[in-house]
Parts: sequence; C-alpha cells; structure tokens
Amino acid sequence: MRRALLSVSDKTGLVEFAKMLLAQDFEIVSTGGTQAVLARAGLPVTPIEAVTHFPEMLDGRVKTLNPLVFGGILAKRDNPEHQQTLVEHDIKPIDLVCVNLYPFAATIAQPDVTLAAAVEQIDIGGPSLIRAAAKNYADVLVVCDPADYDQVGHALAEKTDDLRLRKHLAAKVFHHTAHYDALIANYLTDEAKPETLTLTYQRKQALRYGENPQQTATFYEDCEPTPYSIAAANQLHGKPLSFNNIKDADAALGLIREFDDPTVVALKHMNPCGIGSAIDLSTAWDKCYEADSMSIFGGIIVLNRPVDLATATKMHKLFLEIIIAPAFEDDAYDVLAKKKNLRLLTVDFSTAKAPEADELVSVRGGLLRQERDNVFDDPANFQVVSHAQPNADQLAGIIFGLKAIKFVKSNAILINTSDQTLGVGPGQMNRIDAVKIAVGKAEVKPNYDQAVLVSDAFFPMADCVEYAAQHGITVIAEPGGSIRDQESIDMANKFGIALVFTGNRHFRH
Repeated sequence: MRRALLSVSDKTGLVEFAKMLLAQDFEIVSTGGTQAVLARAGLPVTPIEAVTHFPEMLDGRVKTLNPLVFGGILAKRDNPEHQQTLVEHDIKPIDLVCVNLYPFAATIAQPDVTLAAAVEQIDIGGPSLIRAAAKNYADVLVVCDPADYDQVGHALAEKTDDLRLRKHLAAKVFHHTAHYDALIANYLTDEAKPETLTLTYQRKQALRYGENPQQTATFYEDCEPTPYSIAAANQLHGKPLSFNNIKDADAALGLIREFDDPTVVALKHMNPCGIGSAIDLSTAWDKCYEADSMSIFGGIIVLNRPVDLATATKMHKLFLEIIIAPAFEDDAYDVLAKKKNLRLLTVDFSTAKAPEADELVSVRGGLLRQERDNVFDDPANFQVVSHAQPNADQLAGIIFGLKAIKFVKSNAILINTSDQTLGVGPGQMNRIDAVKIAVGKAEVKPNYDQAVLVSDAFFPMADCVEYAAQHGITVIAEPGGSIRDQESIDMANKFGIALVFTGNRHFRH
C-alpha cells in the first residue's frame, strides 16, 4: 500500500481528494486539524504520531520534523543504499505529500495584526515537507494547491502520473515557497534599501499582446493588496484590458490622486491631454474636454467622483477606451454600457492618498527602484525672482500645474489655469520645442490670458522665457538651478513676466 501525507491549512476539497487517494489504495497519514477533518468525514487516517512515535509538541511547532517522515520522502526508490537504510530504520516510504502552508499573507493583510501574530503564521514544517517531496519528484508526487487535486486524482486513477506531471508539480512547489519566503522577508525587513531585493507577484491575466502585436505579455499582480490600483480594479463592462490600457490607466490613477476637487483626467500614451477641476463632475468634464478636444479621442478617462447621468451623457458622445471612477450611478452606467467595447472600471478611491510603494523599472540586467515623486510643492517655499509678482489666482494656477507636470513625460511644459490644462508639451528632446508645442495648443483657448506656464525642470537658456513672453504668457514657474538662471530672470524682467522658482524638479522619463 502506498502512503500519502496530508497536512493542509486550507481544507478546501480535502475530503474529496482524500477519497480519491483511498480509492487508489493509499494509506493516509495526517496531522492535527487535517486529521480531525478526515476523521469526522469517516475516512481512515493514521495520525502522524503513529509514524514518528512522538507527540506534536511546542504548540504544534514540531510535528513532522522527524527522520521517519523525511527519510520516507527523500529516499530514492532506485538507490539500493537508500532502500537498505529505510529497512534498517523501519521507515516506510511516503509516495505523495499534500501540504499547503499557514496563511501568512492573509494574516499580515489584517489591519491590526501584531508582529507576534504574524510570526506564528510562519510555516516551518510545511515548506520543508513540500520542498523535500519536490526534490524527490521522480518518486514522490507533491501537491501544494487545492486547484490541482482533481488533476492529480485523475492522473493516479488513469496511471498518467508521469515524470512530466511530477516535474510540473515540483516546480510549482518551489515557486510557491519562494513566494511565501519573499512575503515573510519583506514583512520582517526594516531597511529602506536592503542588500537583496526579493519580489513576488501573482499572474493576474494573460494579455493578447504587449505594446505591439508581435510582443507577448502577461499582467502580474502585487501579492500585497493595493486597493487603489488598476490591479485591484473591478471591471464592470467592456472587453479585456490591453498592455497599453493597463499602463495608461495606472498613470491616470497616479495623476488624479493629486486633486481633491471634482476632477476629470484624460490621458493618452502616458501623458495627460486634458485635466479639468470644478465644483461638480459635469463641469470638470467640460473643462477636461475643452483642454484638448482632439487628443481626448480614444483616451483613458479617470474621474474622482461617482459618474452621474449628466457626465455620462457627455462622455457617451465620444469614442473612449476606458472610464475609471469610484462608482457609476445606475442610469449613468446604462448610458455608457450601450457601447459594448467601452471598458468601465471602478477603483477604491478611499485609499488614494495612502503612502505608495516605491517605483520599480526594469532595465537590461537589473532593476531600478526609486521613491515616487510625491513631493508637495509648497508655495511657502517658492522664490519669486522677478520684479513682477504673481497674484493669488496665478499662484493657484502654478499649484495646479505642478500637480499635473509630474505626470508629463520630460522635457515637459504645461500651460494651464487654476482649474484646467490648456496646452501640454511632452517628451521633447529640447525644452524650447516643448514650449512651442504647449503654447501652440494653448494660445487658441479663450481663457489663455489667465494662463501660467509650468516647466518640469529649469530653463537652460533664456529662449523659453522669451518665446513664452512673445506669445502672451505673463507667469512662469520652474525649479531654478541652472548656471544660466540669471539670463532667464533678466528676460522675465525685460518682458514684465512673473518668474517663480519652485525648488523641485519633476522629471519623468
């Protein structure tokens, strides 16, 4: 009779799987809670103590850590010396190990969990058992996921539990224990910059393709829950998200968290093409749309208030890829859902202002990690370096622009009022071209006379100030810090421009 060791925290499907094993003439050995569940179901089960000749001890911390268990798992069946050792020490081989681990992830996700409670959910025996079985996969079937019970049961019944299946299950074990250990390591680590960076993600979905059809792609989700994220979004309607959708939606969520008033953001290709804030969502939509009524076509829209019927009716007139909001009122949803491909998503905005994890960027041969650009540009730290002074509305415009410029690709120039973008000049190789693009989009707008110009980095020479002045800009904000700052200051004074140094650069590559 073959022997199976079952010891699981997650009891899902346990009894049914045990019945499959019994039908294939397995003896079942089990521990504590698992044994109790099987016994209550009326199934024959051998307690682990009958194998080890030791009781469970230390509050259950030690129950399977015994040569009579691990010898039975690790012995090679085709090695005569191993088999002789088993005979000498009266060790019976274990042919199947089914273990899933203490719920460490679920424990640390609880809001008030203590360190002591978390440590008690660090499994020791479980990972040791399945790693031992996985190492000896040619002789021992190992199961760590209840989702595999049916597959393994049928393979045993049909005698198709071949080397290919065993290797697959073994690899799954090492992925599982690596993930488990990574969660523990990260939870216990206090260093901001540990010498070894251990990351773990779970596959969320396979994507049709990547940035282009010739590129394969997969979406992996952070194993530590992040409610305010595209990974945690609830898709209510529309076709599946694409690789580019996910990147754009993530950038849009990062941008809109900067704003408290009812705000609508339109984003295309990782750059905002329109932002509008107002006292109500419908008016904020109008401002967002009017900011760039051409580029918004096919855009990603994110709103920081539940979508009402008035706003939905306006958005329905356009072709849009995605609309993200905290919620959709029923009649608003009914209007938008008439477009079968329009993706409608809800995200939990209650944690939008929570501290965010560092940004990770892959490069060939490595990974870059940095804090996110979450600095608050405080007007108290601004330095007005020109003779002209900005008024209160213009200062409000600078604050609005600085919130947005952090999400415009560099070199970046933004022209805006205190509640609306008018022109975005993103991703140029020189700053004067970015100024020209932003001005070209903005100067045709009726409220251009109220605009300020915000730059993500300093002006390397005075040509940007001169061009802006020649096109009606009267207020400019930039970080300062160039060795040629004085030339920009002199140019601002020549044209009567209020020039404000903010002190913070906002590059985004």
